[in-house]
Amino acid sequence: MSDVELTPVRDAHKFDEQALEQYLQMHVEGFQGPMEIKQFEGGQSNPTFQLITASQRYVLRKQPPGELLPSAHQVDREYRVMDGLWNTEVPVPKMFCLCEDASVIGTKFYVMEMVEGRLFTETRLPDVSNDDRRAIYLDLARVMAKLHSVDPATVGLETFGRPGNYYERQIGRWSKQYLASQTDELPAMNKLMEWLPNNIPADAGSVIVHGDYRLGNVLIHPTEPKIVAVLDWELSTLGDGLADLGYLCQDYHGDAYDDEGLAGADFAALNLPTEEEFVAEYCSHAGRDGIDNWHFYLIYNMFRSAGIIQGVYKRGLDGNASSAKALEYADAARLRSERGWALVEASGVA
Repeated sequence: MSDVELTPVRDAHKFDEQALEQYLQMHVEGFQGPMEIKQFEGGQSNPTFQLITASQRYVLRKQPPGELLPSAHQVDREYRVMDGLWNTEVPVPKMFCLCEDASVIGTKFYVMEMVEGRLFTETRLPDVSNDDRRAIYLDLARVMAKLHSVDPATVGLETFGRPGNYYERQIGRWSKQYLASQTDELPAMNKLMEWLPNNIPADAGSVIVHGDYRLGNVLIHPTEPKIVAVLDWELSTLGDGLADLGYLCQDYHGDAYDDEGLAGADFAALNLPTEEEFVAEYCSHAGRDGIDNWHFYLIYNMFRSAGIIQGVYKRGLDGNASSAKALEYADAARLRSERGWALVEASGVA
C-alpha cells in the first residue's frame, strides 16, 4: 500500500489561491473557506491538489504550466466522463465544478469530492492478505467490464470520441506525441510505428475506454477488497475496450513503471490471478467468449505506454512535470518499446 503523499505546493505549480477560493465560493454549493492547499506527489500528468476546509476536503486537478503537447492534459474531458458515469455501476467521485477560464488560476481545472480509500501502487500487493489480493484483482476485471458495458449515449457521451477506426487514431496520436517529445533514437519504437498500422484488427465497436486503467489509478475501500473510485480519466475516449484490457495486462509481461510488475510472479503462492484467469474474469463480466489476436492488444499498449512515458520524461527535463519522479524515467520508453517489439517477434507476425 502507498500512503497518499501530500506535500506543499511545488514552486512550478503555484497559483493564486485567493482567486481559487473566491471562484469556489461562487461555483461550488456549500463551499466555505478558508482553505489549505496541499499537492499530491503521485501522478505524472495533471497536477493534483487537496483542498482542505473546516467542513470538507476536495480534490482539484489542473493542467500543468508551460507549453502543452497537442491534445494532452484535457482536464475538461476528465470532468465530463466522470460526471457522465456518476449514476452508473462504475465508481467515480462526484464532480463539483469545471473551470475552463484560464485567467482564474492560469490553466483549466476541475474540483471533485475527496473519496476515502486505499491506494496501492505495488502490482503484487505485498501488504494485503492472500484472499484480498485475489479479490482486488478480480474486482479490477469486473469494474473494467462494467465500464465497457455502459452505453455512451445513455450518459451523454455519444460524442466523446471521433469517428473512424480507434486504433488508427490512437496509433497516429501517440506516434506524433512520441516524436514531439523524443530525446533519443529508439529503433524498437520506429519498428512499432511501422508495424502497428498494418496489423490492426477489425473495428470492434465503440465503448467508453479509460485509457490508463490499472491498479494505481483506483482507490480500494478502506477495509474491503473492492474498488470505490476509478481515477485519472485524462486519456479516456470512445473506442475498443480491449485496449484497456491489454494495457493492464502489460504487467504480466514485464516491469511496471515503478515496480517489478507481474512477470515471473508465483501466482499460486500470492493467490494472484494469472493473465489467462484475469482475461477470463473480464470476459465473464463482459459477456465475451474469448479474444482473438490477443498479442496485438499487448503490443499496441507497449508502444502506447512508451509514448506516454517519453512525454513524462520530457516534461521532467523541461521542468514542468507533475512529480519530481519524472526524471527517473530516462530509459523507460526504450525498455517498453523493446519489450513490445519482442512480442511482435514472438508472435510470428513481424
